[in-house]
Amino acid sequence: MQGFWSALRASAGWQAATINAIWFGPSFLWNAVHPILLPTLLLHRAPATKNTFYGLLTFVGLLVAMVVQPLSGAISDHTAHRLGRRRPWIIVGGVLGLACLALMVGSRTLAGLALGYGMLQFASNILHGPAQGLIPDLVPVSRHGLAAGAKSFVDMMGVIAAGLIISRVLDGQPPRAIAAASVIAGVWTAAILVTVLVVKEKDTADRQSQRLSIQTHLRGMLGIRLRGLGDYARLLASRYCILLSTYTVQSFALFYFADVLRLPSPTRAMGNMMTMIGLSVLLSALPAGVLSERYGRKRLSLVAIGIVLAGMTALGVVRGLEQVWPLGIVIGLGMGVFSSVNWAWATDLVPVDEPAKYLGLSNLATAGAAATSRLVGPLIDLCNNRWPNAGYSLLFVIAVLGAGVALVITSRMRETRRDGPGHASREFTVQQQEL
Repeated sequence: MQGFWSALRASAGWQAATINAIWFGPSFLWNAVHPILLPTLLLHRAPATKNTFYGLLTFVGLLVAMVVQPLSGAISDHTAHRLGRRRPWIIVGGVLGLACLALMVGSRTLAGLALGYGMLQFASNILHGPAQGLIPDLVPVSRHGLAAGAKSFVDMMGVIAAGLIISRVLDGQPPRAIAAASVIAGVWTAAILVTVLVVKEKDTADRQSQRLSIQTHLRGMLGIRLRGLGDYARLLASRYCILLSTYTVQSFALFYFADVLRLPSPTRAMGNMMTMIGLSVLLSALPAGVLSERYGRKRLSLVAIGIVLAGMTALGVVRGLEQVWPLGIVIGLGMGVFSSVNWAWATDLVPVDEPAKYLGLSNLATAGAAATSRLVGPLIDLCNNRWPNAGYSLLFVIAVLGAGVALVITSRMRETRRDGPGHASREFTVQQQEL
C-alpha cells in the first residue's frame, strides 16, 4: 500500500492535480462574484443604472488586477523563504481575500460594496501571480500541455460549481448574500490549503539573492526583457481579443436575460448557463492540452477561435432561450480548447528563470479584456434608453469583432517547439532592458 501511494504521488497526474487544485478557489470566487453575486446585488441597489455601475466598478477593479498580478508574480520570483518562493504569497493573498469578501458583501452602501470589491481584486491577485509560477517551476517541459489542460479543467470545475451552487443559494427575496459569501469563503480556503499543504517547494531562505542589494532586487523584479518577446506579445494580443469577445457577453448576460428574454429568474438562468458552458469547457480542456503536444499549439488555437467566432455570430441573431443553450455549449467547447492550448503556449514562451513575472503579464490580456468589456455597460444603457434593447445588439457586435481579430492575429503567429528545458527561452537571456 505504501508503494502504491508513493507511485501515485510521483505520477504526472497527481502532480498536475495538486499543483492546480488552488485554481478551483479563484475560479469559484470570481465566477460567483462577477456574473451572479455582484449583478444580483446591483439589481436591488441600483436598478436604474445597473449596467453603468457594474461596468465602471468592475473596470476599476480589473485595472487593480492588471497591476497587482504581474508585480506579485515578479516579487515571488525573487522571494527567499523556507516555504519556497510561491507559497508565502499564496497564503497572504488567501487570508486577505477572506477579509475583503466579508467587507464587500457585508456593506450596506454602494461605496462600501465598491471598496470591498476593489480590495478583493487586490488580495486575489496577490495570490494569483505567484501561483502561476508553480507549473513552470515544478512541471517538466514535456508535461506542460497536460498541466495546462489540468489547470483549465480545474478552472471549469469552479465555473460549474459556482453556477450551480451560488445561483441557488442567492435565489430568493431578498438575495441571501451572506450565505453565498460563506460558501465562497469555504471553497476559497479549502482549495488554497490543498496546494499549500501538499505541493512542496524548495527552501529558498538561504539562497544568494538574500544578500543582494535592494536596488538589484528592484531591477530584477521590474525589469522586462524585450528581446524575443514578439511571439509572446502576439499571443497575449490574441488572448485579449478572444477574451474580450466572451467577457463582453458574460458580463451582461444576466441583465440580457432579465431585459430581453424577460425570464422570471435571471439569476437561476445565469447559473444554469454557466453550468452548461462549464461542462462543455470541461470536456474539451484536458484533451486539448494533451493533443497540442502532438498537433501543435497554433493549429488547435485556430480551430478553437473559429468555433467561438461562429458561435458568437449565431448568438447575436437568436432571441430564444432554447436557442441560446446549444450555442453556449458550442462556445464553451471552443473556449475549453483555447484556454488549455493558450496557457500551454504561454508556458513555452516565458523565460524559465522568471516565469511568474511573465505569466503575470498575461493578466494584461486577461484582466485587460475583462476591464474593457465592462466599459460596454454605459453604452448598453445609453443605447437602450434611445432604442429598446439596442445596447444588447451592440454587445454581440463587439463579441464577433473580438473573435475575428483574434483569429487574424493567431494565423500570423509562428508555431513554437521546445526540445528541452529553456529551449524556447534561450534568446531571453541575451539582453535585458528596463521597463
